[in-house]
Amino acid sequence: MDKKNITLIGMPGAGKSTVGVVLAKVLGYRFVDSDLEIQEQTGKLLHELISELGDEGFLKLENQVNAGLHVENSVIATGGSVVFGREAMEHLREISVVIYLRLSCESLKERLGDLHKRGVVLKHGQTLEDLMQIRGPLYERYADYIIDEENLDIRGVVSRITSVLQNNG
Repeated sequence: MDKKNITLIGMPGAGKSTVGVVLAKVLGYRFVDSDLEIQEQTGKLLHELISELGDEGFLKLENQVNAGLHVENSVIATGGSVVFGREAMEHLREISVVIYLRLSCESLKERLGDLHKRGVVLKHGQTLEDLMQIRGPLYERYADYIIDEENLDIRGVVSRITSVLQNNG
């Protein structure tokens, strides 16, 4: 594998951070959570930033932070809306292998609970299904690999990712 990082993209609740931590341990990589990077750089929680900046302002900030990530030997877990930032996604594709963690809407709903508390960027009246229809094609466009997580536990997802990387690296 020539690219020294792995970036996980996908819907909120797909397990990017959880899988990312375990994957980083298995590979001996650092773990970087881009949502935490945003919070660290601003000193504010995601839902506070979304309230203050509005959706567009938050997406701009998220794009900027992700486009400015300079890491090596790291697993990067991104926020679900990172795919709206072209510069961020181009940068992440340059520095890493991008993996889309895909899960059904039903499974996501079970995992997520209150979307607003999770810091999910939702327009007024928008449902999780609407969000999936908008984001799904973007995740697929930017992904080097798609991992279908349905009926897999964390270990199963990590194992599937490592085998994909070994077989294609």
